[in-house]
Amino acid sequence: MTLISSAPAGYDQYRENIPRGVMEIIDYPSTTVGNSRKAMVYTPPQYSSTNAYPVLYLLHGIGGDEAEWHNHGSPQIILDNLCSDNLLEPMIVVFPNGRAMVNDRAEGDLFAPEKIQAFERFESDLLHDLIPYIESNYPAHTSRDKRAIAGLSMGGGQSLNIGLGNLDHFAWVGAFSAAPNTRTPEVLVPDPSEATSLLSLLWLSCGDQDNLINISLGVHQYLTQHGVPHIWHEESGGHDWPVWKNDLYLLSQRLFK
Repeated sequence: MTLISSAPAGYDQYRENIPRGVMEIIDYPSTTVGNSRKAMVYTPPQYSSTNAYPVLYLLHGIGGDEAEWHNHGSPQIILDNLCSDNLLEPMIVVFPNGRAMVNDRAEGDLFAPEKIQAFERFESDLLHDLIPYIESNYPAHTSRDKRAIAGLSMGGGQSLNIGLGNLDHFAWVGAFSAAPNTRTPEVLVPDPSEATSLLSLLWLSCGDQDNLINISLGVHQYLTQHGVPHIWHEESGGHDWPVWKNDLYLLSQRLFK
């Protein structure tokens, strides 16, 4: 399925006099890395600990950290506006640091082998440390059908690798401008019928001027050939924030419905 749409003007602009969500920084213990790690957590407008919320884990790119989305992507404004327009299922959104190593700052040679390995190690940190922490400290649903993972660039590759590799954990998977860390389609989806039966939504998107678009196209073509339902959204733009913010706007509305 191909989706042709884009966010309306003003979707990422601060609005006066609407209910607001809250963005906070948390520290969680990571047995995978061996120290405490940071993440950012968005709780929706009119959040209440007596409710149970689905959770989206939203990942950053190779040059970012847990604050990258907050600093560049206006996620809290986009999500607050969607909630105000009754277009969004109220959800908790977690912004992890996908570089699972002791010094996880985005500094020095970002492509150093140990840093690339740290992005791979994040799978264990997410599944065994961060998700259990969130589900112990927030009123989060704990079933796979209430858990989503998505991300941009390096985080898009991680989302496909982790989400499709752990369908017992995630029913909703999205990738924006997936990077070369993305596993080959045959490895991502070795059993198309299983993926079809277990996925509530698989989203792939990329800017038409992005020099990494062949990665996303390759996954899209494989899924199409093997009859795996998914949304393919090729949009105007490059490997940059206007594309990823638009993707968040479009994808988030489809989650948990």
